[in-house]
Amino acid sequence: MGLGRRFGWLWAAYGVSAFGTWIAFDALPLLAVRVLHAGSAQVALLASAGLAVGAVVAVPLGPWVEFRRKRPVMIAADLVRCLALLGVAAAHALGVLGFAQLLVVSMVVAAADITFNAASGAHLKALVPPAGLLTATSRFESTTWTATVLGPPLGGAAIGVLGPVATVLADAVSYLLSALGIRAIGGGEPRPARAPAPRTRAGDLLDGWRHLLTSPELRPLFLNTLVVNGLIMATSPLLVVLMLGPLGFAPWQYGLAFAVPCLGGLLGSRLARPLVARHGRRRVLFTVGVLRACWSVGLALVGPGVPGLVLVMVLELGLITCAGVFSPVLAAERLERTPDDRVARTLAAWSVTSKATTAALTALWGLLAALTGPRAAIALAGILLLPTPLLLRGTLTARPSPATAPPSPAGPPPSR
Repeated sequence: MGLGRRFGWLWAAYGVSAFGTWIAFDALPLLAVRVLHAGSAQVALLASAGLAVGAVVAVPLGPWVEFRRKRPVMIAADLVRCLALLGVAAAHALGVLGFAQLLVVSMVVAAADITFNAASGAHLKALVPPAGLLTATSRFESTTWTATVLGPPLGGAAIGVLGPVATVLADAVSYLLSALGIRAIGGGEPRPARAPAPRTRAGDLLDGWRHLLTSPELRPLFLNTLVVNGLIMATSPLLVVLMLGPLGFAPWQYGLAFAVPCLGGLLGSRLARPLVARHGRRRVLFTVGVLRACWSVGLALVGPGVPGLVLVMVLELGLITCAGVFSPVLAAERLERTPDDRVARTLAAWSVTSKATTAALTALWGLLAALTGPRAAIALAGILLLPTPLLLRGTLTARPSPATAPPSPAGPPPSR
């Protein structure tokens, strides 16, 4: 279905930003290793501290965003990220780049990411009619996985030709282009229903979490997503160590093992709408949620050579395809289940908790791997993922969402 010119500009802004992000995938850790000769402890600190501190800083930003026009907030978040990354490039060119600057930039970018996502989700709900939300979120998901497939190889080529700072500059430019695309959306944006108070009230900080934890429809999705995403992301660096270390895979083989399965994300995002149309949103969320928990445990069995490479690709293809279906359906469900005056706070609370959980589990699994080895730590995460679908049982008894509820006997509701 067509969603109009204004959505087209938002989608274009998202697309250019997503490609910039994936071209610059792991750019800051790469600079830390190749330019600053950082060790594994510093790289782990860069990965986890950026997420954790950025999440804490972003806590008051959800209520702040809620009662302001969203497009100026999105543009400001893009420009903050652009300037932070340009600062890294400038410091590198002047020969004064330090680890502390990379750490601060990772925190600033993480906080700006949460702010942007909270504002953009609220703006999307205002821009697109309820019946078009799944279409919109599926298009974003397709764009994400396309960027995931194409971005890292392009980034690797750019680093090989132009040096490690090239992808940082590309990411900075992508945020600038995103800001221009959001500016081009045009049209009036209504002022939020309540004028912002001079100070953020303590209750405003908790409203997002209160909504997520008291909603019988969103609570199981929230808890399941936190645990599943956290465990999957916690084992990602361990798989890098296992494949590039004891198993002896070349870097290009590691890149291939994860680039090709990302096509499954593109396939899954295209399947989301027809699956929901046929089986309903709740059944799709539960079924795909069960399936996506079954793949990661097999990664502990990966061996050397071509069989090991093929096993990683098959397991990642299954996992990413399930994620490609689950994510846009979840995004549409979350927006429809959240009142218009609470969207930004809810999305900020979700992002803050997700980033903090991922940071904590990543640090914990790094310690566990140091004690038991990466293969044992990966196996434990995979085993713990298997019962996570139990958290989704509430989705089968939840009330149908507004956009998918059957019409009443008197006929369908009037169009808006």
